[in-house]
Amino acid sequence: MADLDRGRARTLVTTTWVKSDRQKEREKLLKAQGRRSLSAATISTVVVVGLVVFGLLASPGWPRVRETFFSWDALVTALPDVLRGFLLNVGIFLIAEPIILVLGLGVALLRGLRSPVFFPLRALAALYTDVFRGIPVILLVYLVGFGVPALQLQGVPNDPVVLGTIALILSYTSFVAEVFRSGIDSIHPSQKAAARSLGLSHGKTMRYVVVPQAVRRVVPPLLNDFASLQKDTALVAMLGPLEALRQAQIHAAESFNYTPYVTAALLFVALTVPMARFTDHLAARAARQRGGAT
Repeated sequence: MADLDRGRARTLVTTTWVKSDRQKEREKLLKAQGRRSLSAATISTVVVVGLVVFGLLASPGWPRVRETFFSWDALVTALPDVLRGFLLNVGIFLIAEPIILVLGLGVALLRGLRSPVFFPLRALAALYTDVFRGIPVILLVYLVGFGVPALQLQGVPNDPVVLGTIALILSYTSFVAEVFRSGIDSIHPSQKAAARSLGLSHGKTMRYVVVPQAVRRVVPPLLNDFASLQKDTALVAMLGPLEALRQAQIHAAESFNYTPYVTAALLFVALTVPMARFTDHLAARAARQRGGAT
């Protein structure tokens, strides 16, 4: 038995895979090619950025633009108020996002009901998506923000922040519902047939088989929608709340300087760019997984 074990060990040792010289040379070439590509990309980026900066600094109106849009004193003065208002934007986004996800998935599931008895719900869901996708977000903010208080209904909130958030939820739920519906429709019918053949009901089939796969497929477009939602929270300023855009407007009106607007824009960029890069990462990973599956 001991001799047999030693024989197996020698076999494992002798069958250990070792890279060939050709493989090592190929990996070396790939690394060299990667370094050349990185160097070329870096050099071209530096050249383009340098040309853009040189063009701006050499333009006749640059001193006036620098004073009006990039004043350090104006930025320092406006930053605390703009940052405090930006926290309101973030709060609106964090409240609206989970509600939109739940409602959007619900509307998408309603549109997927095929039984004739559910036709009223299916028609209502289709009408909702058609109407609210067609109304511009800023117009919907005005309609909800000023129309609802005008009704003077008992128990209906009159807070402009709440009304603005409701308007964003109504608008973005219609878009997210279509994203979810496209993900659900992309699941091959054989998945549903296999689940039903195992005795699962329609509800369990959607819950355990279809919806989890659909959600994984639509994560990148969902994150794109939420990046847009984060920017559109600035539209709530049309109703009067002191969020980032309104704070920037106040400081710009007081100083006749537009640097506060640039400050607000930089805050939004600092939040949306990481989300965009995360979306690209998820999309690339999904593409690699699909490629590996095939």
